Amino acid sequence: MIKDSSKKIKLLKLNEILQQESSQKKPLTTEILIQMLADANINTDRLTLRKDIVALRDYGIPVKEMRIGHQKGYYLEDSSFSVAEIKILLDAVQAASFISPELTNNFTDKLANLAGSRRKDIIDHNIICFNTRKHSNEIVYQTVDLLEKAICTKKKVSFLYFDLNENKERVYRKDRKRYIVEPVALVFHEDNYYLMTFSEKYDSIVNYRIDRIDDIELLEEGVCDKAIIKRDDLSEYTKHVFKMYGGPDENITLEFDDSLLNVMYDKFGEDLMVVRIGAKKCVAAVRVQISPTFMGWVFQFGSKMKILSPERLENEYKSIAKEILEN
Repeated sequence: MIKDSSKKIKLLKLNEILQQESSQKKPLTTEILIQMLADANINTDRLTLRKDIVALRDYGIPVKEMRIGHQKGYYLEDSSFSVAEIKILLDAVQAASFISPELTNNFTDKLANLAGSRRKDIIDHNIICFNTRKHSNEIVYQTVDLLEKAICTKKKVSFLYFDLNENKERVYRKDRKRYIVEPVALVFHEDNYYLMTFSEKYDSIVNYRIDRIDDIELLEEGVCDKAIIKRDDLSEYTKHVFKMYGGPDENITLEFDDSLLNVMYDKFGEDLMVVRIGAKKCVAAVRVQISPTFMGWVFQFGSKMKILSPERLENEYKSIAKEILEN
């Protein structure tokens, strides 16, 4: 029994060494592997090591070999994340406002561990904490986990939903009456995570911020057929910008200064059809949800952007601008 246990420990350590220290560009010879195992207080010999390599392959671990002079070298096919890939994931975690500072640190630590022996380089040189707007909801992981279960099993959920007051205290909506919703999907949008739900009352999608959800429960009642059908329309829905903020969908035409071309492509995608109408002016037709957030987005560009159609929306925009000036 002790012998079997020791063999398993040796195989685990050998696999760990190959994962963290080897690559196709840096295969480890039999001699080096024996020495690295000895450094971990595990004794072996060439014949036994060869049998251990075969055992790892039998377990499905893709140990490759190549000739290095008169010796054999071993390495694992690199299916791990590269430093660049880990850096991208770390930046995404740092940018996500819905992940609290404490959870961010835990997540960062786990991601850095994926780098193995390169962990120190990533921790020392690659992590930049650039998001100072982190939210404080520490149970966001549990919320996401339960929502994923609800979506997979097509079940409704209930929860409390809150805002923050001027003292950063939670103020629960509907006097703490529970929301009962039909989950459709989880969507990441502009540094925040949202739960998309189908509302039978409004016959449309309603969104909730994940970090504003509290005391969530999985219900036995299933979602309606329309909520399931909406999942098939998800890719089309998420094509539209300003979706997280509500408001009716509408086709509009924007006129803008050509210095805003990159802004337009960033917001609406590089397949946006743009027509130049002058030395400095362009127009584009887009479909958006009309909301205060959309109006605010247009306002930030001042005279460099204006709404051409529909006329009703153009007039509404002018009315808002006039009201701002009067106040």
